[in-house]
Amino acid sequence: MFNKTRRNIVFTVVFSLLALMVVTLTTIYISNRAALDRDSREMLRTFAERYALDEQTPPPDGEKRPDDAPEFRPGEINEPRGDRPVKDEREFRLSTFYSVAYSSEGEVLAVNNGSNGLQSEEALLETASAILKNGKKSGKSGNMTYLVEERGDYTLVAMIDGTINDNNQSLLFRQMLIIGSAATVVILIISIFIARRIVRPLEENDKRQKRFVSDAGHELKTPIAVISANSELLKREIGQSEWLDNIDYENERMSDLVKQLLALSKAENGEMPKETVDFSKLADGEALPFETLAYEKGKSIETDIEPGLLIEGNPNQLRQLVSILLDNALSHGTTEVIGLSLHKEKHHAVLAVSNGAPEMSAEQMPHLFERFYRADEARNDADAHYGLGLSIAKAVTEAHGGRINAEYRDGKAIFTVSLPVKK
Repeated sequence: MFNKTRRNIVFTVVFSLLALMVVTLTTIYISNRAALDRDSREMLRTFAERYALDEQTPPPDGEKRPDDAPEFRPGEINEPRGDRPVKDEREFRLSTFYSVAYSSEGEVLAVNNGSNGLQSEEALLETASAILKNGKKSGKSGNMTYLVEERGDYTLVAMIDGTINDNNQSLLFRQMLIIGSAATVVILIISIFIARRIVRPLEENDKRQKRFVSDAGHELKTPIAVISANSELLKREIGQSEWLDNIDYENERMSDLVKQLLALSKAENGEMPKETVDFSKLADGEALPFETLAYEKGKSIETDIEPGLLIEGNPNQLRQLVSILLDNALSHGTTEVIGLSLHKEKHHAVLAVSNGAPEMSAEQMPHLFERFYRADEARNDADAHYGLGLSIAKAVTEAHGGRINAEYRDGKAIFTVSLPVKK
């Protein structure tokens, strides 16, 4: 139980902090990517505004440019043109731009393959042609951010190389993964430590309670035996008496309660040795005496038991488990037929006991295995049931590494026990 509590605390802490970290890092990554893309588009628009076709094409052979015309340098924007400012002129100058100008007839007028010539003209023309066929005015194509502008007598396809930005983003992503993984390990270690500190007082308190139940049960056995012996002696001295009969009845009920408390303590503490048990034969044998009891109450037990299911467990506790579920069905069932089935499902032996029952709410079902819990608060103690049976069944099941579950379906209460079979 406490191992599960520790796991739940660790899972909650790790999941919460990990989710917060993922959201934070993802936000940083996305915002950084958006800022880089925004800056690239801004610089690309500035480049397009400063672009002049006449500066990209050399004069015809044998001709010279006018003296006031800027010097022709392929792949560069020689002088800032237009009034459009740029946030970081130095970053703008260091960025690599490409451009292809097309005439209205689709003829290539000029190709700007960057100041460093990182892209061949053939590659640029292929990329620009694909961009024009795409029909979009702006966007991304591979590592290129592009912008298409219609300028009357020609069409400009301007591009900026985003390789460095993409590499920086990849590096950022890898660093985030490394930092996130390291942080997850640290969070896991811290959460395990915190979980142990939180659960330790609860675990110690539970151990004290179990020790008290065990010690009290053993201490009560002596006075119960003394009361029984004295009652027997009084009967010999004064004969039968209504008062002595009441003493014997209540003393017997107290003895049964003590036995159940001790059984619960043994099951919870895992004190019983284990061996290989034929659970099929055990369940079938335990059902036989209950068939007689059922007959006396006008009921019957229908069994469906798969043979040869072996489990590692304590035979006495397993018999007690089956008898508790059958006794519970006989005592509280509202129909004449009680079902008992045992089948193998994957690597588990699944025992199910079903009986008709008054409708139970979903809020009641989880409490059925609590100590001294009773679904019917008005029920008296004449049937010698103290609300410990299902608690013992749960403790026995968990001591054998299994799970027990209760559900209400189609007018029936169904108790299911799943125990690992021996491999």
